[in-house]
Amino acid sequence: MNNVLERWNDLPTEAAIAELLSSCGSRAWANAVTERRPYAASEDLFSAAEIAWQSLGPEDWMEAFRSHPRIGEWHAERSTTPTSAAWSAAEQKNIQQADVGVRRAIEEGNMRYEERFGRIFIVCAAGKQPAEILAILERRLANDDETEMRESANQQGQILQLRLRKWLGARF
Repeated sequence: MNNVLERWNDLPTEAAIAELLSSCGSRAWANAVTERRPYAASEDLFSAAEIAWQSLGPEDWMEAFRSHPRIGEWHAERSTTPTSAAWSAAEQKNIQQADVGVRRAIEEGNMRYEERFGRIFIVCAAGKQPAEILAILERRLANDDETEMRESANQQGQILQLRLRKWLGARF
């Protein structure tokens, strides 16, 4: 068993929830995953995390979205954990290195997205180049509200899985 997982399995409930909030800002998600403890293996946690995320609805998804900074920015709308903030910065590091025109286009796209959907643009930015993120943003601006909510939730699901692996020190 993973040492981090073993330690986390034994934490009091609120402490366990607090640790999970770095991976996903939805308290309902963190509660659901914590309630299913103990986990015998990392894969069991990853599976439970996915099931819990998929069982939530738009209100809980929105809570998670608010824990992310806009693409190209550093601060989330809602206060988040220091670990989550550091992970967001690392996931978006390529944006800061983009040329000025691409950064400006992403900033403008973020504003259009927020006007259109009333929330920030969520994308699993880890490993993506700025031009790729801009293309995804432009494509998703054409989505209808329901499709875009689902796509945002899917991206958040990818982010939380990536972050759970970081937290556990897993190498996949």
